[in-house]
Amino acid sequence: MSIENATITRSMRRVLAISAGVLFPLLMTSAQAQSWVATATRGLTLKNSTIAGPLDANAPVHIAVALKLHNQDQIKSTLQHMSTPGDALYGTALTPAQFMATYGPTQAEASAVTNYLASAGFQNIQTEDNRLFVTADGTAQQAQMAFNTTLTEFVLNGQKVYANTIAAQVPASLGPIVASVLGLNNIQAMRTMLVPRTASTPSLPDVNRSVYGPADFQKAYDAAGSATGGLTSIAVFAEGNLNGVISDLRKFEALYKLPQVGLTVIKTGIASPDTSGADEWDLDSQTSTGIAGTVQHLYFYDATSLTDSDLAIAFNRFAAQRYALAGNASFGECEVFAWADGSMLADDEVFAEAALQGQTVFSSTGDVGASCPVEGTNGVPDSGPVMTSYPASSPYVVAVGGTDLLTNTDGTWNSEVAWNAGGGGISALEYSLWWQSGIVPSNAAGDKGLPDVAMCADPNVCGASIIVGGSQLIVGGTSLSSPLSMGAWARIESSHRNKLGFAAPLLYQLARGVNTSSPAAPSVIGFHDIIVGTNGGYVATPGWDYTTGLGSFDIEAINKLLK
Repeated sequence: MSIENATITRSMRRVLAISAGVLFPLLMTSAQAQSWVATATRGLTLKNSTIAGPLDANAPVHIAVALKLHNQDQIKSTLQHMSTPGDALYGTALTPAQFMATYGPTQAEASAVTNYLASAGFQNIQTEDNRLFVTADGTAQQAQMAFNTTLTEFVLNGQKVYANTIAAQVPASLGPIVASVLGLNNIQAMRTMLVPRTASTPSLPDVNRSVYGPADFQKAYDAAGSATGGLTSIAVFAEGNLNGVISDLRKFEALYKLPQVGLTVIKTGIASPDTSGADEWDLDSQTSTGIAGTVQHLYFYDATSLTDSDLAIAFNRFAAQRYALAGNASFGECEVFAWADGSMLADDEVFAEAALQGQTVFSSTGDVGASCPVEGTNGVPDSGPVMTSYPASSPYVVAVGGTDLLTNTDGTWNSEVAWNAGGGGISALEYSLWWQSGIVPSNAAGDKGLPDVAMCADPNVCGASIIVGGSQLIVGGTSLSSPLSMGAWARIESSHRNKLGFAAPLLYQLARGVNTSSPAAPSVIGFHDIIVGTNGGYVATPGWDYTTGLGSFDIEAINKLLK
């Protein structure tokens, strides 16, 4: 089944059972069905809001039209060959050019979209290098006419927002080409997962430290015997003005006597002066490079905002350029939002490209337990809708949950407990792929189980010491566990001279090496198995579970096991 069909078929079957409580899709039919074809961008309306009327016809709209991949039925099988030891393709990866030759939209298809947008009056039309997106600027009226939809203003929580209330459509000639149309709403943006420290002392009696620097994380997660991440380039998906973030990184490196990493900021949209997320990007860059010891290069993919349409381009540049082998997204949204506006389909295509190219995206599962992240609830368990977070729920992304890390007096790992606010659960909209088969508890729909792995997240038990605005701050959240995982993976990749490829299937292969002589305690080799704790909806158990996945990285053990 193709990525598109897998997503849409299950979504139509199950979306009525989703209790997001804030948004629901309306599947509309057009009066001109004979000449228009629906895309994956569904019609939306808002509960608990007031309709303010049509969006001003001259209001500016920035859109990103996502194009469909070719040969989608080959993606999973090719990736399986690449991830199977002994296979002729094991350890190989595609270049962006090779990916485009087999799977990418053709130049003729991209031209058909650009010509159509130009005929509809759009300006600043640009095609991404891999032709997966065509972006353009226009007005609300032009967007409504071009996509046979209606843009409506709502008043939500005292603020005006807009959304397309009819599914976005394209002319039938573009139906085989266009997957979705992003940018037709501004009702939702992804939320960062940073949680500040609130307690002066940890509540657990056997915690020997509660504030961790980079050397502490290296010691706790058994990095001492491995190479640094010096051969591997990594990326942080970010937003806004990053000047202060770069300054903070240099102060962090000086404080902890780490080498300065080379870095590049790649702006993926209009430059934004926003600095509200600086503490998040500080955390991501400092903890990932810190546990890695160093990296070959650090890239910031700097979006204009955290809206689905802007982030889709940032994700796409990461794959199309392939400068980095690992990327971190410490943010997310209730997966129904991504499904409803079509970004789930578009982003999954991008993440599939990255996986085939040997790149791994790590993403936070959220800080509201078995709920999904919504504004104002991060760090408060069970305060959001019961649902998993996207992009962590994508099958082509490594989802990272959270733990309370406990260490011995010498700094080595002692134990971990599932963090009560760490995200995890069963995706309602994304399938699992073969690597979870037989490891993740089966369910009727074959949904992806989250998280895949987990690491320290509780700011009051194992908070990370970082520099924010020039001063020390102690923070945590799955915003910490995800970049820690990326930094750990950078060390593992460097130890294998960047030949491992997409991480998820390789990590799950280790789970097939459980201690079968002790079926009552099937700990996963290579990982610290976490068997205590709950995230409100699920409990930690021996082996894989819906709170901590496979467990946390034992970097040296995994290095020795992966070939």
